[in-house]
Amino acid sequence: MEKDLLDKDKYLTEIKTKSKKSKVYKDYQMTGLLIAEILRDQKYKSLYIKLAKMHNKEKLLGLAKSVAENKNVMNMGAYFMKLVTLSKQEDKNRLL
Repeated sequence: MEKDLLDKDKYLTEIKTKSKKSKVYKDYQMTGLLIAEILRDQKYKSLYIKLAKMHNKEKLLGLAKSVAENKNVMNMGAYFMKLVTLSKQEDKNRLL
């Protein structure tokens, strides 16, 4: 009985460590993870992956790097999202 509990604990520990490892299958997933790392905002990495899927990766990475280099920004993730929104609006206005 005790051996079963030890095996169960070992199994659960293994599952937890596997779930923490990132599995990247597509280029945009890596881009999104890089943006989250640059902005030090791992909580919203799925949002950054979605953005990377929909938008130009070089533009997003450049924007994230410029935000990270700006020492006056308190919340890098929020500021980045504001700049992405403004950029999308500018692109839309150019088409009109």
